Amino acid sequence: MNDISVIIINYNSSHFTINCIKSITSNTSNTITYELIIIDNASNIKDFTHLKLSLDELNLPNLKLVRSKFNTGFGGGNMFGVQFANGKYYAFINNDTVLKNNCLSIMYQFLENNKNAAICSPQQYNEKDEVQKSFDHFLSLKRELLGRKLLEKLNPIEYPKRQKIYAAPLKVQSVPGSFLVVKAEAFHSVGGFDTNIFLYYEETDLCFRISKKLKNSHCYLVPEGKFTHFKGQSTPQNIEIKKELKISLMYVLRKNSGYVTYEILRWLLTFKYLLKSIFKPKYFKLFILFLKGAPISASLKQQQLIAK
Repeated sequence: MNDISVIIINYNSSHFTINCIKSITSNTSNTITYELIIIDNASNIKDFTHLKLSLDELNLPNLKLVRSKFNTGFGGGNMFGVQFANGKYYAFINNDTVLKNNCLSIMYQFLENNKNAAICSPQQYNEKDEVQKSFDHFLSLKRELLGRKLLEKLNPIEYPKRQKIYAAPLKVQSVPGSFLVVKAEAFHSVGGFDTNIFLYYEETDLCFRISKKLKNSHCYLVPEGKFTHFKGQSTPQNIEIKKELKISLMYVLRKNSGYVTYEILRWLLTFKYLLKSIFKPKYFKLFILFLKGAPISASLKQQQLIAK
């Protein structure tokens, strides 16, 4: 058994994947054992070929590359990777990241030394080396209506400030999926990622379910670890992706907070995007989406094709 199984998804961004792997191998000390599991999520054949040839050149004995014939999304891709993993801990790392220090060892030691910690994440930086928000509050109607900043002012103990630099580990509600390390036992106990979700909110949902099922199993930001996240290199930013974000939001809210909460937010957002679409017609698609209930059946997941 390895100490950590690192699972990375590649989707038409092999250059980032290769740089991510190189940063892991160059920054991780030999005080821990780890394996690298790379899942190609049905990239075009040119990108996959480039990835395979580049990884062959690296010739890493602890690396396994597996190609999926269809894009299973973030949660599905990682769950596919878990099937090949044997680590005590799972590290789900976005391919558009690079480690700034010995992140994996720092996360491993933190989880080993803190038995009430089930999930942790390092401090996130952007490509300009600026500190970024590295945790979030659980998705709830209260958060969506009042906003994160107001919650942080009203109850700073339960909702610590996200826009603040922390020196010591901090207990939080949820950490980002861009770099998340979780105890395999805790991950298995809740069934891992919900593969109904194609993109967005998978990590929020995972952290919420672990906190509810496993008492005294908490989530932490560990700022001693540091990584750079280039953000969104595999995901184009357009109205279809924004629709996907809203579909996931409504699905996770209904799943974890109930039907009444879902209906309240659904109709508030329906009217919000009706008004917005008057001035920005592109938002009409979001109005229609919420009018229909933002069903999971409208997800991009339903449009996947089998790759050659």
